[in-house]
Amino acid sequence: MRIVVFGAAGSTGRELVEQALAAGHQVVAAVRRPEKVQPRAGLTVVQADVADPEAVRTAVAGSDAVFSVVGGKPSRQPVSLYSTSARNIIDAMHEYGVKRLMVVSSVILEPGWRPSNAFFFNNVIDPLVNRVMVRTTHDDMRRMEQLVRDSGLDWTIARPSGLFSNQAPTRYEVQEDQADGLFTAREDLAAAMLAQLTGDTFVRRAMAVITTAVKPNVAKLIWREAIMSK
Repeated sequence: MRIVVFGAAGSTGRELVEQALAAGHQVVAAVRRPEKVQPRAGLTVVQADVADPEAVRTAVAGSDAVFSVVGGKPSRQPVSLYSTSARNIIDAMHEYGVKRLMVVSSVILEPGWRPSNAFFFNNVIDPLVNRVMVRTTHDDMRRMEQLVRDSGLDWTIARPSGLFSNQAPTRYEVQEDQADGLFTAREDLAAAMLAQLTGDTFVRRAMAVITTAVKPNVAKLIWREAIMSK
């Protein structure tokens, strides 16, 4: 299968590309900076800014499925990356008759999501960070989700919890809309998304993915992912 990965140079995108290649897929890595991705057998690297409709169309042409794992730094300023990329990708897919779309969002978007046994997160981290400091990011993710739901495509919205990097895929759970857990390894998220290429369980549904085998420290995770990565 020929798949396109937008955001292939990011942490989740790189893992998705590696797993897709290992599974025998032909992969197109659509990135703003091609020098960040090394071409190799099975992998084609194309320059494509998701805000550029023409570049997006060029990347999507000839594909069987499209993955969007685009992401940016959290900000209090207005954010449009997620909705803009979704709009351009959806338009391109309609133009070329590509039906299968998978995008990464966040379980934070589920209003009632409150993980069990997570007092500090539920009462400090979530109200302060997710609902205030990065609210504009989540607002645009909601716009993206609505565009995807209205697209008429065979879509799946992947909703991880707090993302972290692990050495390899581990045990994880997949549930509709939300899952009771704080963490999602990027390796598990990629594996869950690729599994949907051969199944229809979550076609036109939101798929929450949580890692069950590894539980990183919340404070260390925030420091590493939100502060040291800047």
